[in-house]
Amino acid sequence: MEINENAALVVVDVQKGFELDFWGRRNNPEAEGNIAALIDVWQETGRPVVFVRHDSVQEGSPLEPGTEGNAFKDFVEERRGKGAGPELLVTKSVNSAFYGEPDLDAWLKGAGVGQIVIVGIQTNMCNETTARMGGNLGYEVLFPLDAMHTFDLEGPFGWVQTAEELTRATAVSLHGGRFARVVATEDVVQGAVSAG
Repeated sequence: MEINENAALVVVDVQKGFELDFWGRRNNPEAEGNIAALIDVWQETGRPVVFVRHDSVQEGSPLEPGTEGNAFKDFVEERRGKGAGPELLVTKSVNSAFYGEPDLDAWLKGAGVGQIVIVGIQTNMCNETTARMGGNLGYEVLFPLDAMHTFDLEGPFGWVQTAEELTRATAVSLHGGRFARVVATEDVVQGAVSAG
């Protein structure tokens, strides 16, 4: 897999608030380890890393600013600022990292970035929305499905989808719809190391 020398890793909403029972059952216990591995490779090879934080405007949200849940998980926070390449913090209150502050699209285009790798929480929410927008904006989007997780969810008509079902639906929609290329962390790491 070809990983560009300046491909940006976009780490979405890896925050302590997602550790709470509020969200229900999650999938993919390997997500954090894979996210950490990708951050490490990006930082070691001097590629740009974008850390995205959701600052919820809903009162009582586990991700509300000023609460412990708003903070990045420890393994992310301890890596911030440690890379050899450029780093950006984006804060947002909606699903897409492209609707945050500062302007992610402008920062990426200003750096000549054409390829982005999206990881984090949640697979079918902010990750998927960011991937769809990234594809629409002309980026080559890589979506390592094992470097993210989501939660079981209830929708309309009493329909319930498990985290695994939602993950599969997201993967098929993004990949089949050509918004993004759904890949595995191991392949991205190997591509980044061999190119870096």
